[in-house]
Amino acid sequence: MCIFISAGEPSGDLHAANLIRSLRGYFPDARFTGFGGDRMAEAGARLLYPLSNLAVMWFLNVLINLVTFIWLIFKADRHFRENRPDAVVLVDYPGLHWWIARRAKARGIPVFYFVPPQIWAWGSWRVSKVRKFVDHVLCSLPFEPDWYHARGFAEAVYVGHPYFDELAERPLDHTFLAKESGRGGSLVAILPGSRTQEVTRNLSDMVRAAMKLAERSPRVRFAVACLHERHKKLAEDIIDRMIAKESTPPGLAIEVHAGRTPELLRLARLAWAVSGSVGLELMVEALPSVVIYKVNRFDLWVARWFIKAKYISLVNLLAGAEVFPEYLTWRDVSDELVRWALAWVEESEARARAQASLEAVRRDVAHPGASDRAAGCIAAWLKCHRQDSALASGSTPRAPYRGPHEIGLQPSQPEPQPERE
Repeated sequence: MCIFISAGEPSGDLHAANLIRSLRGYFPDARFTGFGGDRMAEAGARLLYPLSNLAVMWFLNVLINLVTFIWLIFKADRHFRENRPDAVVLVDYPGLHWWIARRAKARGIPVFYFVPPQIWAWGSWRVSKVRKFVDHVLCSLPFEPDWYHARGFAEAVYVGHPYFDELAERPLDHTFLAKESGRGGSLVAILPGSRTQEVTRNLSDMVRAAMKLAERSPRVRFAVACLHERHKKLAEDIIDRMIAKESTPPGLAIEVHAGRTPELLRLARLAWAVSGSVGLELMVEALPSVVIYKVNRFDLWVARWFIKAKYISLVNLLAGAEVFPEYLTWRDVSDELVRWALAWVEESEARARAQASLEAVRRDVAHPGASDRAAGCIAAWLKCHRQDSALASGSTPRAPYRGPHEIGLQPSQPEPQPERE
């Protein structure tokens, strides 16, 4: 058994790694190859290209990297021809993945889309690509299957969001928590995004808001949560430049941490966050937060023609209401960040309402096990396909798809899900 998996950004790399581990429960001897990152490699995949390092977005940046994307399409197609996999699994990252799906289908390889792109939010015409090039969509949001079914694509099933698998298993550094919780004051967690481009565009407004909030509430302290050391250095450079050129309140200190997001969210009174999957983590912590996404003015003008969703935050979409105040904008929103922080920094009715709303959404959707459910669906299809291939002649119709429990398929080495601390 050989499965090709492609994930094009840090969160996708994490989801793909968890899926690989779940698939090994069904296929212990399976070989995994593909495009991804360090997490996939740690899970045992052989990387053909570190695609998670190429997390680009918006129109100009895609054009800048067009030659690389074309080369990757040819590389994937050559791999499909010379080392034909039994299945191709794509994780988010639209654009390149449509072309990889096209090449896989052209060679008769089944294509599964895990954590599908949010085409219901913008560019809904792309559902035609799903119908042409994808066999099964493993949906991460509960309303997605109905959306696909209504547009003529029946093979869409809700498995849940794999981010909850990571949250259920991730340990916390209790030594760090104990040390930081004894410092006093109210902590504001600043989350500038997982992509370099997001950090560059969004952090300045967040730092400016920290300066303004410190003037009005001196007991508040700030910590920036970065994905890794490279982003930590970038964040420190941005903060140093801003402090050097702007007047700052006496004693203002903005700490920067790498790899401490879970601990900082547990310690924080509130957060300012760039829109992304981290919103689900904020929801699990029931942490009142403001979501921003800063883009340049032209990109926003173009995007407005395509965006169909009412909200940019996943949590707001799940809630059907603006649980997180959100700002998709090219303007400076530091004053808005300060206004919400002042409402939440102390125990207040506004903070209690925000927490209650988040807890309600959490009860409905924060269920681990998406990776196992997705692996079960893939394994069930492959098992049925193998049976059909062994029994069928060219004129014999393939049996309808059945889920893993319907055919009695279980992981060979099931592992209990650990409880979240």
